Amino acid sequence: MSISTRNLKNIFKLTRVQDTEIYEEPAHPSPWVPLSERLNPVIPSAVIYCEGSFGKIDGKTANGLVRHSLSYRIQSVIDNECAGLDAGEVLDNKANGIPIVANIEEALIDAESIPDYFIFGIAPTSGVLSDPDKNIILDAMARGMNIVNGLHEFLTDDPLFVESSLKNNVQIIDTRKHKNKRDLKTFSGQIHKVTCPRIAVMGTDCALGKRTTATILTNELTKRGLNVVLIATGQTGIIQGAKYGVALDAVPSQFCAGELESVIVQAYEKENPDIIIIEGQGALSHPAFSTSAFILRGSCPTGVILQHAPKRLHRSDFPDYPMPSVTSEINLIETFSDTSVIGLTLNHEDMSLDETRHAIDRYTTELGIPVTDALSQPVEQLIQIVTSALPQISGNLVTKS
Repeated sequence: MSISTRNLKNIFKLTRVQDTEIYEEPAHPSPWVPLSERLNPVIPSAVIYCEGSFGKIDGKTANGLVRHSLSYRIQSVIDNECAGLDAGEVLDNKANGIPIVANIEEALIDAESIPDYFIFGIAPTSGVLSDPDKNIILDAMARGMNIVNGLHEFLTDDPLFVESSLKNNVQIIDTRKHKNKRDLKTFSGQIHKVTCPRIAVMGTDCALGKRTTATILTNELTKRGLNVVLIATGQTGIIQGAKYGVALDAVPSQFCAGELESVIVQAYEKENPDIIIIEGQGALSHPAFSTSAFILRGSCPTGVILQHAPKRLHRSDFPDYPMPSVTSEINLIETFSDTSVIGLTLNHEDMSLDETRHAIDRYTTELGIPVTDALSQPVEQLIQIVTSALPQISGNLVTKS
């Protein structure tokens, strides 16, 4: 099947919104255009593909969507290794009614109708798809499902997938696909006109739970009456439906700080928030990633919450690189950027509840800052990190009954 110029124009139809080029349906929603604004008012259904990775580090996109999604109704997760289990039980020992199934056929039987979207929920270090993965996606397209792809390999650049989208009348969303270079922004200093507090959730490693902590903090502050904006900086947060965000690891380095600054300024001007929460990426000390540096530069945060996994011995996917100490990471952040680390949040992987509580007590004594675990401890402790550092917002909080 050949692809005519006319058909390509239909798929990648360009319009202008406030002098910014965006692709309209059925092309991918751009990271700088809120995904939630590009979808049907009725939240669409989705099945997540996460074969062999659900509940693990490489399954972080699926894990995040199961815990929180504004853009999709998650109907099931495909992972033959965990088939028959409840997704919430696997992640957090708390059932959420989302079943894990063995394959796409079981997903369709469970859904009773064709889900609107098939989300590729694995985030491998390579950032590319294997041949079996490609076949699975093509199968989903043939069954009438739109595709959400968060990898660095863009399906809208592959003629095979473009042909399939035309043949089956489905959309492909390449979440990480960024603007044309001529539309990218460099840092301008406009961030200093943002007068509300900006809290960045950074970490000592990648795949550590920074996005989860940022999401919980955003949701809880919102429940307590604050106008809060979450800035997503990775593909998962954008897929989840964050209204403002940019997949920084897909942006040329010269423009990373400026693109993040631009998104934050836009959010500030449009939403007039009480506080802005910025999702971190990687770690400032991590030799393989630079995104943390751009986040600190682009957001110029008022304060930083640092996330750490006490039992993790080496960097994720880098067994020859030991984890840094919390103290060294704090010193690095505060030396690199004009900010302060206002609290520590823990990832309790491989830890019992008692071990987690002991670690909280130990770090609180050693560091002299509030410490908690956003998933296992009362959420009030997480809120206290912010209110202790920013007493000016405490008076605006509504006491939760």
